[in-house]
Amino acid sequence: MISYVIGEWLTLSLMAIAVGMDAFSVSLGMGMLNLRLRKIAFIGILIGIFHIFMPFFGIVLGNILSEKFGSFAIYVGGILLIVLGIQMFIHSFSEQNNTYLVRGLGLFLFALTVSLDSFSVGLSLGMFGVRTVVALFLFGFFSMVLTWLGFILARKASSLLGSYSEVLGGSILCAFGIQLLL
Repeated sequence: MISYVIGEWLTLSLMAIAVGMDAFSVSLGMGMLNLRLRKIAFIGILIGIFHIFMPFFGIVLGNILSEKFGSFAIYVGGILLIVLGIQMFIHSFSEQNNTYLVRGLGLFLFALTVSLDSFSVGLSLGMFGVRTVVALFLFGFFSMVLTWLGFILARKASSLLGSYSEVLGGSILCAFGIQLLL
């Protein structure tokens, strides 16, 4: 029983880190804006909150779909994780500028944008039937910390690190998607 719980925490932590990599990479780009630490703290907390609510809505919807569609829903969840991982992987090579306005509505749109992938992951987790409180805590915590880390490292790191972090995050999500399918 204890090894199962530790395994679940480890798996969910790795998934939370993978999903938080998107916020990390975008905050690396935004970190070049030279924001104050108070603003960085606020942005990290906001992104953490969004990474709690978005997967929560996904988990609830995933539980409903799981009850109606049974084991078929687990395969759909695995496919969703793989698609999301591939999307993160491809996005890491795009030339798109990810720096958003960090004031007012732009800040909320930024937090929503980087947490959309956590909705899909939450949907998959809901179909799989994970411990909701643990998953939500880990998603919020790791995305907040990775956002802070991205802003802080942006002052010292090159912009290439952001692309590599999304590749790593996408690869982890694909691996968990394949694990669900197998």
